[in-house]
Amino acid sequence: MYLSFSDRKGGKAAQAWPSSTPFKISPVIISLGIVSMFTDISSESVAAVLPLYITGVLGLSMVAYGFLDGIHQGISAIVRIGAGWTADRGDRHKAIAVLGYGLSTFARVWLLFATGFGAITAVIGLDRIGKGIRTAPRDAMITEAAQPEHLARSFGVHRMLDTVGATIGPLLAFIVLLLIPNGYHTVFVVSLACGVLGLAVLGLLVPGRRQRVLEKQAAIADTASQAVSRAPFAWRELNNPQMRRLLLLAGILGLVTIGDGFIYLVLQSKASFAATWFPLLYVGTNLAYLVLAVPLGRLADRWGRLRVFIAGHGALLAAYLCAVLPATGAAFTIGALLLLGVFYAATDGVLAALAGQFSPEASKASGIAAAQTVVAASRFFASVGFGTLWFMLGREHAMVVAAVALAAALVAAVILVRRLLPGAKSGDSALDAV
Repeated sequence: MYLSFSDRKGGKAAQAWPSSTPFKISPVIISLGIVSMFTDISSESVAAVLPLYITGVLGLSMVAYGFLDGIHQGISAIVRIGAGWTADRGDRHKAIAVLGYGLSTFARVWLLFATGFGAITAVIGLDRIGKGIRTAPRDAMITEAAQPEHLARSFGVHRMLDTVGATIGPLLAFIVLLLIPNGYHTVFVVSLACGVLGLAVLGLLVPGRRQRVLEKQAAIADTASQAVSRAPFAWRELNNPQMRRLLLLAGILGLVTIGDGFIYLVLQSKASFAATWFPLLYVGTNLAYLVLAVPLGRLADRWGRLRVFIAGHGALLAAYLCAVLPATGAAFTIGALLLLGVFYAATDGVLAALAGQFSPEASKASGIAAAQTVVAASRFFASVGFGTLWFMLGREHAMVVAAVALAAALVAAVILVRRLLPGAKSGDSALDAV
């Protein structure tokens, strides 16, 4: 059983997916996971050195880094819904995903030549726009290929493969910087090569099935069946109570989610380790994400997707506290990295599963894009705001403000779930709806 924004009918909650169906993973999901693995090797090798490259090599301020991290987190918001709508409207999810992956790979070329603030901003923006274009159509393909009762677990498998790449990427960056001090451009070349590999796997191995065409053909071939073609896409189909509440919840929590780079810079300043080791912080987080992606996806399907989503942000709060406490030592650094891994494993794929669950069949990509857009936009403001707080108050006080804000947001999230869901009564918590 799982928790959802379920409407109550006749005094009872809507029926949950049965949990007895054996889990089977689709080859499409595996192929998409391999694509994401190569792409994350490409993107995370760059992300692992970007905070030091921006603040150390380029000499930009924390305000500038906050803006660039905000671009990294949130610029994709401007295209996510449009890409999802286009994919749904034309029933061409793979084609739109190829466009997004191709754009990000193209951005890697220009990273080799960017040296100033404006050029770096343009490259990061182009790369993240590519991510915004590809993510919702890709996740819609996962939703189509997955078993409904094991949706979060299927996303967990994809995210696990994705995180294999996110773990290898920083390791490659670490090895390059260990062998070639200040070898940032070598890291960028490796990133470009891996991006090309991911794009090739997508084009060659992932089938470009058009779901509505397949359903119409099945209905024609088997007139005795009950197969019905999906209705054309319409925006009003997404304007349902479940989606509205999910978007509000995701937006509230996104506003108090700062970028990992800030947390890693705080941890480095406390432990005073060499810059060469900085990429290994990303490895620690991604290893935890890798190990926990499937178990937490399975837990979300059984215990409640919304429960796990909120609990993941509780782990993020604990990571903030590890970074902000005056005590130093390896235990606090490792604890923060593990907690960040728990946060991503409990929220990334689970949010996509929730959005797909609450979207009509013809609008999967658009529904997922809407949720991801809210998160991306809210995290943009979170990063810009935190960079400004760091500049004004210093890193410790800025982290304290972030931790207090996240704690308040978690309280608001629980109230939102308990008070606004249909069927919530005194002594009958909506958190127990199944």
